[in-house]
Amino acid sequence: MTRKLLALAAASAFAMPLNAYAQSTEVALYGQMNTSLEAIKGRQDDGVNPTVFRVNSNSSRIGIRGTESLGGGLTAIFQIESSVAIDAGGSTLGGRDTYLGLAGRLGTIRVGNFLAPYDDIHVVFGNVPTLTTSILSTSALWAQGTSGKATGGFDARLPNSVRWDSPTVSGLNASLQYSSLETANHASIFSVGGFYNRGPLQAGIAYEQNNKVRGDNVNDDAFSLAGSYSFGIAEMGAVYEHLKYDTPSGSLKRDFWGLSVTASAGTGVVYAFYGHAADGKGSAAAGTRITGLAKGADTSSDQWELSYTYPLSKRTLLYAGYVKLDNRANASYTFNINPYPTAIGGKPEGWVLGAVHFF
Repeated sequence: MTRKLLALAAASAFAMPLNAYAQSTEVALYGQMNTSLEAIKGRQDDGVNPTVFRVNSNSSRIGIRGTESLGGGLTAIFQIESSVAIDAGGSTLGGRDTYLGLAGRLGTIRVGNFLAPYDDIHVVFGNVPTLTTSILSTSALWAQGTSGKATGGFDARLPNSVRWDSPTVSGLNASLQYSSLETANHASIFSVGGFYNRGPLQAGIAYEQNNKVRGDNVNDDAFSLAGSYSFGIAEMGAVYEHLKYDTPSGSLKRDFWGLSVTASAGTGVVYAFYGHAADGKGSAAAGTRITGLAKGADTSSDQWELSYTYPLSKRTLLYAGYVKLDNRANASYTFNINPYPTAIGGKPEGWVLGAVHFF
């Protein structure tokens, strides 16, 4: 009997803080289902001109996030976000922004796997009405968004990360992130950004370095700035970017700039974007290539985009759009999010009809 009483007392002692935790923690289920029908024409210079019809999931996701007040202005935060494949079924548990952290008067610190401050530039000029996803994503040229970190891209989630976001003061905030890729060559990524969002003006500036990510003794650098201004019925945005890669024969560099317009059209929203990736330059040998970017003449590319988004309710949207990549003879950029095999000099274009529901 004595042993049973002791066991019951011990169980009660452990159960009390668990009950207190359950009562003080706020947990929310959230997500978005975003699917589209796509018709893509390859327009390859080699004469191959396939037309492909696809269904895509476009960053559909489901997540759990929560907070617990720790007192003294300190809050514990967590999030587990997973991708959902509407088109073919399946998901990746915790494959999207997933972290544990603390938020307080000095800002927020998170540890886990998530996007970097450099990616936050995208929403300043990007296709916000169509949720910066699908082949309509405006990071096909900007940041070489189609590419992963191992092949020279700058628009990707960073594993093994620690990130600090400052409090927002008069519309200003700053972010720092470090990612240790935990590889044999001690590869790492550093990203920093500063942002302003107040009234009609939004602006951002960011820098990111990939240290030994593509290989030993190789550093890749990206610098970007963007701004947008709302005139009420319409908002205009602009972006600039400079990329620099180390190669065995020298540096490979590229400039990019883009312009966007977001305008009300009845109940819906029209979005238009033009971006230009210049020829690859630097001291690298002619023909040196990192994904879509190459050194030499006729290595530039243009991205044209037009979309319309119509809300059926506060939680459900319909959208339609057109996008085209005009690669010059020696360029090979392709769509982001849902890439399409593009030969050097190819000029892929696509039409999209999609729907999204938030919950």
